[in-house]
Amino acid sequence: MNNLPKHIAIIMDGNGRWANNRHLPRLAGHREGANAVQRTIEAAQKFGIKFLTLYAFSTENWSRPQDEINGLMDLLSKTLDTYTAQAKKKNYRLLVSGARDKLPPAVLGKIDKAVQITAQNTGLTVNLALNYGARQEIVHAVNTLLAQGKTNISMEDISAHLYQPGVPDPELIIRTSGEERLSNFLLWQAAYSEFYFTPVLWPDFNAEELQKALNEYARRTRRFGGI
Repeated sequence: MNNLPKHIAIIMDGNGRWANNRHLPRLAGHREGANAVQRTIEAAQKFGIKFLTLYAFSTENWSRPQDEINGLMDLLSKTLDTYTAQAKKKNYRLLVSGARDKLPPAVLGKIDKAVQITAQNTGLTVNLALNYGARQEIVHAVNTLLAQGKTNISMEDISAHLYQPGVPDPELIIRTSGEERLSNFLLWQAAYSEFYFTPVLWPDFNAEELQKALNEYARRTRRFGGI
């Protein structure tokens, strides 16, 4: 494939609607969504993508019912074990972007373990946006710079103090389920991103759907304000 993006970011939307359409509990949709994550990681690595950021849990998601949050945290804990084991075998690296507060200690422990174990892997980098909010990320970067005594803050300064400064800005952002908004996701990094919206619900997303997004991206011309 020609003209591949180096970094794809995905807003994984539609788990609840997928479950509701089948008269299943919402957590069933989240479990199937976790399977879609694994399919997408495998497809991205096969296509030669270097970075994949997945919007797993936003700072706004804490407003959901407590039983759903508990189920999500339990599912996250279990899937982190799976991702870590597979990452070791398939040479992909795991990163996590977001605030650590509010996350259960067991989840934090597994995050730290996954990041440490896969740190030297050289394949696809999978960046989970977890307890993530883009506005909060920018505020965090600015406050870090102010604490360092900076008084004249540049764009380069902010970029260097985001959660994952080593991850390049995404050339392509995908959102599933038919919604067409960023929802506080990568606001700084998305300045020149291409957007691809699909009505497909996240649990139904697969390699074929990713291929469609890549084909659409390849047809576009990125001018960055030029001619």
